[in-house]
Amino acid sequence: MPETFPVLISVAVEEAGRRLDQFLATRLEGVSRARVQELIAEGKVLVNEAAAKASLKLRGGERVTVRGDAQRAPIKALPEDIPLDIVYEDDDLAVINKPAGMMVHAGAGATEDARNRGTLVNALLYHMRSLSAVGGDLRRGIVHRLDKETSGLIVVAKSDEAHRKLSAQFAAREVKKKYVALVHGWVKKDSGTVTKNISRDRIRRMRMTTRLEGGRAAVTHYSVTRRLDTRFGKFSLLDVKIDTGRTHQIRVHMAALGHPVVGDTMYGAPKQARGRSAAISLQRNFLHSSRIEFTHPRNGREIGLHTELPQELREFLKNLEEVRTAEN
Repeated sequence: MPETFPVLISVAVEEAGRRLDQFLATRLEGVSRARVQELIAEGKVLVNEAAAKASLKLRGGERVTVRGDAQRAPIKALPEDIPLDIVYEDDDLAVINKPAGMMVHAGAGATEDARNRGTLVNALLYHMRSLSAVGGDLRRGIVHRLDKETSGLIVVAKSDEAHRKLSAQFAAREVKKKYVALVHGWVKKDSGTVTKNISRDRIRRMRMTTRLEGGRAAVTHYSVTRRLDTRFGKFSLLDVKIDTGRTHQIRVHMAALGHPVVGDTMYGAPKQARGRSAAISLQRNFLHSSRIEFTHPRNGREIGLHTELPQELREFLKNLEEVRTAEN
């Protein structure tokens, strides 16, 4: 949301027929439709200087005024006794092997304590004596993020100084990150680079897209390690390295190539891969942050850490190949 109010927005003729809340969710950067509905309910949105309902159908030509941000009670993350796989730890930082299904921190739109449970931050607050406060109370220690359904290595800062130095490395693209991904279909080239800019989808605000002009620069390098011809179709196992860290970057870029990550139904992967008489599914994305390299923020030592694929991904690969072997 902008820092200054009011915000004045003119409704174009081609926007006629859209709901007010839907329209504003596409025009206010980083604001969800639920957040927009809160603004409207609090009387902070006017249409032609009059209060309006979220369901109002626009006709085109209206003048919409947003008078202020939605008021909500602040939320502070609380410690929770959640097991953590700590790959590395010292006085300045830690590296965690995050499981799929765990959010890194509560979302900005969280309004209830129930939405601030089970996150990596909750677990960190329980296990570690100190965490950086640079990102605020909901993001204690968090230097960078992984998607909820992506597993693997994530760096955590214990002090503000370590946080700032690590963040500077990420910003300068000095941190090297490697992922393992299984995608649908056979990727034609053995290796390649995707450089399509990434923007937030104007209609489905939880999604990102490469189809809009502008956006933020994003660079993804991939190499094929194996091509699988299975009873359930063809797949490619990839090593992926990213120079940038945009939201959903690997998932969006793979989908843009026509090869969505297995399990990633948000970006076009089927819920099940079907064979002639059977089907197989994965209840998470087949995307794992397997290696990270960075410079220690205090002593300058180079740190390189690796973690193997989690059991559920190894078993999925095994099941794909065992069925094929049984048929041969």
